[in-house]
Amino acid sequence: MVRREVAARYAGTAAGVAWAYAQPLLTAAAYYLVFDVVFAMRLGEHAPTRAVGTYLIAGMLPWMAFCEAISRGMASLLESGGTLQKNALPPVLFVARSVLASTVVHAPLLLALALLYAPLHGFAPALLALPLLLAMQLVLCLLWGYVLAILAAALRDTVQLVGFALSVGIFLSPVLFPLTMFPQQWRWVLWANPMTPFVTAYQSVLLQGAWPAVSSWLGAGLWLVVGALLLNLLLARSREQLVDWL
Repeated sequence: MVRREVAARYAGTAAGVAWAYAQPLLTAAAYYLVFDVVFAMRLGEHAPTRAVGTYLIAGMLPWMAFCEAISRGMASLLESGGTLQKNALPPVLFVARSVLASTVVHAPLLLALALLYAPLHGFAPALLALPLLLAMQLVLCLLWGYVLAILAAALRDTVQLVGFALSVGIFLSPVLFPLTMFPQQWRWVLWANPMTPFVTAYQSVLLQGAWPAVSSWLGAGLWLVVGALLLNLLLARSREQLVDWL
């Protein structure tokens, strides 16, 4: 199902599945070219690295992976409504298919990024944390993608609200700037973004070769627990009506 999902997204194009990898790579290359090569911008002393382009790419790829997985997962049940009404299949299959299809594309890019950045810190042992971070991000997207898919089935406005939240969410995360540059009294807003602990963890591993801070692990774990509890509640409330909503 995942293989067919990936192939169907780019059916009819000359490059085929290559577009799935080309789009995020070209976006990252554009950021690097503009900020590192053209403007040669630099971050402050407390940033993980001074090069802006290098910093942006380390957070941008995980953020793009999150946005695509959440968007696809949220729309998965609406797109598969006809199939679910005719066949007694578990709805979670369609959410998992969409989220895993996005992961198949972005996970190799993140691993390649790790190999590219590894010489910056001499292939530090902290790189071993990367597979765990990828696995936790996958679970995060599965949980919250399913939550949003149920909410979208019940209320179509969810798609518009989440789309807006994802478009502005990058400005409320440490993707574009370090946490230290955000006003101290407003930093709690950044931690209200589920990707903030993941982005800070990726930045620690990729840019500094350091193990993620305890706050990053705790923040990521908290979002997983909240997603699991909310999903359990929604499944109990919507089990009988979900297919009818579609």
